[in-house]
Amino acid sequence: SAEKAEYGFAQIRARNHSSLLNNISDEINSDGHGLLDVWMSHGIEVTKLPSGFKLIASTDNCEIAGFANEKINYYGLQFHPEVTHTKQGINILERFVTDICQCERNWTTDNIIENLTKEIINQVGDNKVLLGLSGGVDSSVVAVLLHQAIGNQLTCVFVDNGLLRLNEGEEVMKTFTENIGIKVIRANAQQYFYDSLSKENDPESKRKIIGRAFIDIFNQEAQKLIDIKFLAQGTIYPDVIESAGADSGKAKVIKSHHNVGGLPENMQFELVEPLKELFKD
Repeated sequence: SAEKAEYGFAQIRARNHSSLLNNISDEINSDGHGLLDVWMSHGIEVTKLPSGFKLIASTDNCEIAGFANEKINYYGLQFHPEVTHTKQGINILERFVTDICQCERNWTTDNIIENLTKEIINQVGDNKVLLGLSGGVDSSVVAVLLHQAIGNQLTCVFVDNGLLRLNEGEEVMKTFTENIGIKVIRANAQQYFYDSLSKENDPESKRKIIGRAFIDIFNQEAQKLIDIKFLAQGTIYPDVIESAGADSGKAKVIKSHHNVGGLPENMQFELVEPLKELFKD
């Protein structure tokens, strides 16, 4: 582990003129080194460079904050270029993707929507799809994508748990049924949630109770429907990463999400997860 962990803002000194960081800086110090304002989050550090690699970045507390083997275009960074706190992060990632990897800029928002629509149609065909709609970003995006792709083959279930903002349930229904034309079943389950939560004080236990209650109500509504073959979910790539970490046994439980849980095994649906390779930001 590192002698001193780094969490939050740090200033990186670019070293040895790497292709990745060349002419990318927030300021220049008196020695002519480029300085980068970055975001750190680590309690361990690299203590020895691999064979064939050179040092490309350091901080006062972390000598090897970046290294590279430019013959094979391998780079390692201790800081987070993907977060907005790293001011030049986008420029660093762009340099790597377009200049070093020579990737074409052909992945646009329009292309993503077009490709996802085709994938949904190819997977679902003429079959019916069920989606749990919360009104949040992930499930809302999936609902609109599915509606554009398969129209009336989609049925959404919106579980009103009584814990929403004032008039939020009405707003969700108006947005998706009246404005967009999606078929949405509203399950008014306020009392069920109140009763389930009434004797519990622990926040983590409450989250798990809410998750189970959602599954119970969703299951009840799903059983009323016929000929549903597919279950759609608003899974995004961070969910996939967290799931992999949990499966490894090395992930820590920070908090459980109220809308994440397993459906009963007797519900034999095939999953549709059009956003599973995308990040939200």
